[in-house]
Amino acid sequence: MNHAADLLRSLYTMAMMVEARDAYTGGHLWRVSRFSRRVAQAMGLDETRVAAIELGGFLHDLGKVGIPDAVLNKPDRLTDEEYAVIKTHPQVGADLLHGHPLAALALDAVLLHHETPDGRGYPQGLSAGQIPLVARIVGVTDAFDAMTSSRPYRAGMPEARALAIIEENLGRQFDAEVGRVLLQLGADGELSHIIGHSESGIPLQVCGMCGPIIAVPRRLLDGDDIHCPSCAMTYRISRRGDALQLAATGVPSPVLARQPVADTDLIDDMVQATYRALPVPRRGLLARWFA
Repeated sequence: MNHAADLLRSLYTMAMMVEARDAYTGGHLWRVSRFSRRVAQAMGLDETRVAAIELGGFLHDLGKVGIPDAVLNKPDRLTDEEYAVIKTHPQVGADLLHGHPLAALALDAVLLHHETPDGRGYPQGLSAGQIPLVARIVGVTDAFDAMTSSRPYRAGMPEARALAIIEENLGRQFDAEVGRVLLQLGADGELSHIIGHSESGIPLQVCGMCGPIIAVPRRLLDGDDIHCPSCAMTYRISRRGDALQLAATGVPSPVLARQPVADTDLIDDMVQATYRALPVPRRGLLARWFA
């Protein structure tokens, strides 16, 4: 791999560092990217478009870097004023992405994933025929993950209930074509292994002190420590085969817990997969992105 791979790595790393600020959404970017990939594949798209859509799914929340911690990590429902702040993140993300050599691969996903078919989305209020496919896919999969993920003030919905809500709102809040594909994937059992995981085969862990989700990188071994990103409690990792458990040590580590750390193994895997799928200059396609 070459400079193109380094550029991809910079995007994945930037997105993961932004996610590390949020105590309540561990693994969200990975799950949205995987859901988006499966939808794109089921729609029969070629591997180049599938890879770009997967990348867009991972980068879609870049703009949350501009959301204050008090809003981003509020352990309760947001006020109208706080929600207005949250709604700035698509434009902030697009501004952050602007100027990056690979910006065109993910810009629509970052800027437009909260647009809805009924025209009531944001930031531009686009209607169904105006929303690019990548934004329609990421919009549906982002909402599906939000519904099936737990927060301090509510448990995640069962998969069947989340799919039913999407079905009830096809053509209004959720793109009808994309939504039907996701419904079929759910019926075929192709989503459950992604729900509640931070990467393949690694289920999310829950802080017993305050509730936020803890994503355990696969590089951490039996006996290593990890910290809750919210209350800073230290946990000792126990791995027995495929089983993963956390045991609280009783010692908080505020400094270590507040240090955002990118999962370099996961990033390397995603960079390699994306790099293989996206054409490089010698094949005469997308040369302007990989110059």
